[in-house]
Amino acid sequence: MSLDSDIIVDRRRIRRKLTFWRVMAALIAIAAIAGFALVMTPGARGTFASAGAIARVQIDGLIRSDAERTRALERLENSQAAAVIVHVNSPGGTTAGSEQLFDSLTRLKAKKPLVVVVEGLAASGGYITAIASDHIIAQQSSLVGSIGVLFQFPNFSELLKTIGVKVEEVKSTPLKAAPNGFEPTSPEARAALDALVKDSYAWFKDLVKQRRGMDDTQLEKVVDGRVFTGRQAIDLKLIDQLGDEKTAVTWLEEQKGVKKGLSVRDYKLEPRFSDLPFLRTAASVTLEALGFSAIAHQIEQSGVAQAVDRAGLDGMLALWQPAGSN
Repeated sequence: MSLDSDIIVDRRRIRRKLTFWRVMAALIAIAAIAGFALVMTPGARGTFASAGAIARVQIDGLIRSDAERTRALERLENSQAAAVIVHVNSPGGTTAGSEQLFDSLTRLKAKKPLVVVVEGLAASGGYITAIASDHIIAQQSSLVGSIGVLFQFPNFSELLKTIGVKVEEVKSTPLKAAPNGFEPTSPEARAALDALVKDSYAWFKDLVKQRRGMDDTQLEKVVDGRVFTGRQAIDLKLIDQLGDEKTAVTWLEEQKGVKKGLSVRDYKLEPRFSDLPFLRTAASVTLEALGFSAIAHQIEQSGVAQAVDRAGLDGMLALWQPAGSN
């Protein structure tokens, strides 16, 4: 072997080793940053340091069952917070998770004055969250509503037929684990699912009717699955007032007797990695510095995290998902 060939082989070995250690350094850096942030971020596990202040709770993204969130809200019930402002920006999620959050906020409302501010979106399960409050404030261009229930499932039966794969099964009754996605949905299975959706839809409508004080005529105008702007929603009784957090503070002072001039402090629920933008940015910067610009770009774009979140939703959904969204 010539000297030039030896040099080329050595360079390749060095390049592989550098790539390995770059990846390891990036992973260690990201883990260290995440660990440091969770330890040092005030309120990262539902703590509230300032007695007598107004607590700001943020409900963002997809809603699912979350025991840690429930415990954090229970701690807020027993805190020294003077009142609570819940900011909602969510397309919804699972019906079970939305009901759990509704119940938690209802219990919190019994202990503390509570108001909801809709930032960009309170649809489906996000709207279930909002109506836990006796007073809902939204901006004129906010979107609220999407009162309805969805059950989606993929069906691969035609694909399996094309590639010559058949899934065999033995089950106790025809409706066990139906639909399974590996065979055409039977009329009986579809009827069973239809009954589930209709029952959950009836529960959702009754909840809106009760919480928003609507009669049947008013209710029928808002339960066809559409979203409405804040301007439309106030006339339809879906919200109570147009405004923002300052509007919420004024309402708490004038209607709930909360002391004037109190500061509003964040009360953070248990965060997911995808809920921490500064961690995504730190990870992106680290990877960029180590030469992995393509990976850094993917982390900076939150689409992957959102896709994983959506894929993790199980069961009946109260979710607003416009066609073509990712």
